[in-house]
Amino acid sequence: MAAEVRANDHYEIVTNPGVTEKTLSVNSLRSIFSMRLKTWSDGTKIRVFVLSDEDQLHQIVSKEKLNVFPYQLRSTWDRLVFSGTGQAPIKVNSSEEMLTRIATTPGAIGYLWRANINENVNVLEIK
Repeated sequence: MAAEVRANDHYEIVTNPGVTEKTLSVNSLRSIFSMRLKTWSDGTKIRVFVLSDEDQLHQIVSKEKLNVFPYQLRSTWDRLVFSGTGQAPIKVNSSEEMLTRIATTPGAIGYLWRANINENVNVLEIK
């Protein structure tokens, strides 16, 4: 079964090439995707890109990298939006759109299947 393969061998957290960070702690990654951490160390605004809650890659990244279910992330984002204290990440409709948006948006972060990654984005090491 393909589902039994360790999924985190098949995707990466990726950033715009202008982002200076090369490694990130799991806690920092969680803070970024929960929209609490808003700027990179150089002051650049972080732009978070995500796939839909139903997307397999989004579900895997949520559970394996962030230790939350997609609906928990969604409720965190909804609270920020409804309370006026923050905004939700930018939703894209495909891995192709994710790649393009991250490659062309300063400060962008997201995730991609390894097969979709090219030289237009940087891969982050998560420690």
